[in-house]
Amino acid sequence: MLFDRIVRPALYRLNRQDAETVHERTVRLLARMSAAGPLTTALRRYYRIDDPCTVFGIRFPNRLGLAAGMDKDGRALNAWSALGFGFVEVGTVTRHAQPGNPKPRLFTLEASDAVLNRMGFNNAGAAALARRLATTGTPDVPIGISIGKSKVTPVEDAISDYRESLVTLYPHADYVAVNVSSPNTPGLRSLQDRGALTELLAELSRTSRDLAAASGRGPVPLLVKVAPDLTFDAIAELLDVCLEHEVAGVIATNTTLSRDGLAPQDARFVSEQGGLSGRPLAARSVEVVRFVHDQAGDTLPIIGVGGIGGPDDALRMLDAGASLLQLYSAFALHGPGVVRRINSRLARRQVVPR
Repeated sequence: MLFDRIVRPALYRLNRQDAETVHERTVRLLARMSAAGPLTTALRRYYRIDDPCTVFGIRFPNRLGLAAGMDKDGRALNAWSALGFGFVEVGTVTRHAQPGNPKPRLFTLEASDAVLNRMGFNNAGAAALARRLATTGTPDVPIGISIGKSKVTPVEDAISDYRESLVTLYPHADYVAVNVSSPNTPGLRSLQDRGALTELLAELSRTSRDLAAASGRGPVPLLVKVAPDLTFDAIAELLDVCLEHEVAGVIATNTTLSRDGLAPQDARFVSEQGGLSGRPLAARSVEVVRFVHDQAGDTLPIIGVGGIGGPDDALRMLDAGASLLQLYSAFALHGPGVVRRINSRLARRQVVPR
């Protein structure tokens, strides 16, 4: 409540109500904090709640992770773990550095408890992220790296684009998320179609096996992130392709193009382009998670993301079949207290093995 009533309004006033400026300055502050050992240690004592589990062969200190998009370039990794997250997904990062879409491109929809973005994979590129991780090291929690297609790369050349990012970042990742579902890069969602996805995953799986053999380590799990706007028939086809190519799991879901569930006060955002996240996405994300679990069972573990705003939402997502969870909008809108509340409740939950 302190964050909602005082901290967030103050941040927006100081930054002229510009959501992207608030985001950028917050990440910069957390990046500085990430380098301050005593401070992160103190925060970790308060926020960190251990509730370990093993998924994709990876041991996670708790089930709640930071979703991709919050820290694309991996600038504040130690801060995220200190604020209670059990894993961090950086990116989405692309082979080529790119500025993203024109501003303004990030909007807070306070009445709807939602965020709308059309960022367009703004990031410093895969090579820059690899250099940072090689220099600063990875955090004390598992790190996932989300990779996507560069905007300058034609869709027909997407495979080589993804492959180059995978090769560059493979040594630093505990898992790699293949993002084919963002609505903000032209043509990207067409890669969810059976033919295109088959070719992409065949190449990435083959490359992953080769990299694992060369490095002497076990294969890094590949996950596929799906859009909530796909029909169940299309999701079923996508899952068939994932199973054919030994994908380790699914992230459900990305942001939505739907504007259902917006509060009347936010009606002006209906015509804004971009992906919507937060409360309006909650019901559909749970539906997709339940469908994926019903179709694939434990063969494809699920990271559930979309509309998780508190402990009850987290429990619904786990009950639908998710093994892990991620936050983005709730953290951005309500601060780190929501991480602690969710983890505290999940630690008290008796999880029945599926």
